[in-house]
Amino acid sequence: MIELGLSRVASLLQQTPLSWKAIHIAGTNGKGSISAYLSHLLSTGGVRCGRFTSPHLIDRWDCITIGEKVVQESLFRQIEDQVKLRDQTLGIGASEFELLTATAFEIFNHERVEVGVVEVGMGGRLDATNILNNVLVSVITKIGMDHQAFLGSTLGEIAREKAGILKPGVPCVVDNTNSQEVVETVRARIQELGIDSLFVSPATVSAQVPALEPYFQKLDLEPHQQENMCCAVSALRLALSQLRPEMDAFSLLPYLADVIWPGRLQNIVLQPLIDRAEPILLDGAHNAQSAEVLGKYVDRKIRIQGQPVTWVVAASSGKDLAGVFGSIIRPGDRVATAEFGPVDGMPWVQPTNANELASSIEAIQNIGQVQSFEGALLPALQCASEEAQGGPLVIAGSLYLVSDVLRLLRAQK
Repeated sequence: MIELGLSRVASLLQQTPLSWKAIHIAGTNGKGSISAYLSHLLSTGGVRCGRFTSPHLIDRWDCITIGEKVVQESLFRQIEDQVKLRDQTLGIGASEFELLTATAFEIFNHERVEVGVVEVGMGGRLDATNILNNVLVSVITKIGMDHQAFLGSTLGEIAREKAGILKPGVPCVVDNTNSQEVVETVRARIQELGIDSLFVSPATVSAQVPALEPYFQKLDLEPHQQENMCCAVSALRLALSQLRPEMDAFSLLPYLADVIWPGRLQNIVLQPLIDRAEPILLDGAHNAQSAEVLGKYVDRKIRIQGQPVTWVVAASSGKDLAGVFGSIIRPGDRVATAEFGPVDGMPWVQPTNANELASSIEAIQNIGQVQSFEGALLPALQCASEEAQGGPLVIAGSLYLVSDVLRLLRAQK
């Protein structure tokens, strides 16, 4: 169950003050990539760094890393048991995400990290991670329509909730490619607090971070990747000015090429899971904004001379199906709709029924073929592989679908 608020997580952590400083990141899209950039560069620079993102990818504990390595399962379970016992003893009644957040923060204490890079779970103002009180820099990424039932029905309302992570005396970095409504809302909050801010974008990178521009060309980055990198490097400079004023953040830029963020524009080979040697594009796009980015990428890089694309898709229940799949599926494409399995630690997350999803996609004009696969995912992958016949094949629509695919592949090795 999703239950926003800070009182329960505050009670969980009241006897264990956090011994590390934080970089706090909120937004709709880009949080995970920016977190990955920051934790990698900080670790490379010799800063002992922890990272907490959500949701997990394959195992429930892989959302927590120390020095770029996933926390050991044994330590995760040890600390989690302590947190759960405290919750029961004190009668707090914390939610699953609050328990996970407290566990991550306790692990950072235990591992004596210097900096924790922390991604907001939902929203910002009332998200469990907003219990942080020793923040070096706050980051606001790209904001779109997101969890309207909890955050508001307009971009302005949602942006106001996400800007709730901003704190007096803490500088912030904002993705300036956001819509005007979002930028104005966040700017108003910044002015209320009287804090320093950097509004960054690839268009202004030459003036703000001149050393970064050559890496855009060298790494052949997509526009959204450039935006995320601008935010990450700007936040890194602000953090290092407080942590390591003698260190030149630009000296770490060559290591940007080493950052890997699975499930985002990831090319993957699924042999021996399916009989296909050609790579498949795997992407966790799951809202209208990220789907639009994926659609442009596929149209530019994957479709060869108008060749149709074969898709394997799934979606969480309650998603804007037309908004997501209308941005990526084109006339003539073939589609296999699937369902992801239970999500460990997140029982409230349920997949859209594959038949219902197929009906929604069929409403997109002139779709070539749509087949639905309820239950097991593997038949959908096998069918799509046969339909594609070595041509373009993309798996998208849900991070939980990405997780299931990677989990299936791991089980084959």
